[in-house]
Amino acid sequence: QVQLVESGGGLVQAGGSLRLSCAASGRIFRINLMSWHRQAPGKQRELVAASSSSGTTTYADSVKGRFTISRDNAKKTVYLQMASLKPEDTAVYYCYAQIQTELGYEYGYWGQGTQVTVSS
Repeated sequence: QVQLVESGGGLVQAGGSLRLSCAASGRIFRINLMSWHRQAPGKQRELVAASSSSGTTTYADSVKGRFTISRDNAKKTVYLQMASLKPEDTAVYYCYAQIQTELGYEYGYWGQGTQVTVSS
């Protein structure tokens, strides 16, 4: 089985920074896409940033220039560096990974979520 464990959430003032981490463990042959999503109260879950296995990155327009996604493939870990945080960034942040088995099948896994609260 595969597990994704997130860390790094918390309470921060507007304009501050936080760094989220998500480490994958278990039966993993290769990790393809890794991404961060968030869900604010009363809203749908949305993509924040994604990173392909080759390093290509994608960002939501709302976070471009403020957030940076990176990954350490050797550590099976993806990071989200968040800067210039705004109250509207408040949400539960989820890590997602597309993991390939030895037989070539791909499965998607979600982390448990970590709360990020930005006070004004």
